Amino acid sequence: MAADPHSLVAPYALHALDDEEAHAFEEHLAACERCREELAGLREAAAGMAYGAEGPAPPPELKERILAQARSERPNVASLPARRRSWTAPLAAAAAIAAAVAIAVGAWAATRPGENAFAHVLSQPGARVVSMGGRGALAVAPDGEAAIALNVPRAPHGRTYEAWVIRNGTAQRAGLFGGRDGTSVLKIERAAPTGSVVAVTLERAGGVDRPTQKPLAETEAIS
Repeated sequence: MAADPHSLVAPYALHALDDEEAHAFEEHLAACERCREELAGLREAAAGMAYGAEGPAPPPELKERILAQARSERPNVASLPARRRSWTAPLAAAAAIAAAVAIAVGAWAATRPGENAFAHVLSQPGARVVSMGGRGALAVAPDGEAAIALNVPRAPHGRTYEAWVIRNGTAQRAGLFGGRDGTSVLKIERAAPTGSVVAVTLERAGGVDRPTQKPLAETEAIS
């Protein structure tokens, strides 16, 4: 068991633990009300995102593509060896992926099928999901076509959310949106190539030529 068993809730919910690890955590779970509550909350949030908006159910291939991306991160999650290892980075990654999966599936229900840019990008061969932290996810195809699914409130009066593609220290405008109750889906207006970062800031209405605020959400460099 990890030094802090409470930190295993997200990997367990994501099925990122092997059988031995999962069994050990379940023994802890039986005696830990805190972890049971966190696990229930995580599952409830994922279900709410996936089914909170009216719309068609996501097709099985969409769900499998997202989960396949999550499973591909499994080697980055340390197992429970005899020697001491750091769990901080792998667990943070697992939690972020769990949030991204929930938001990505929820994005399917946020709009009608013909309008869902996120699902359109994700349906392309080789497309993948990149976490934007707890707020959302980026879907990006091999050719750089991309869309974001972001859970942010409506922008205040006189403000707007602005997306950016950042590469080699230069930020380029990539689209505006106002936010909503639930998940906002935005087709990125320019390619997001390998090595770039996609970020979102809150700016004045109409947008700006370069970011003036710290990003509310951003990806790691796209690989």
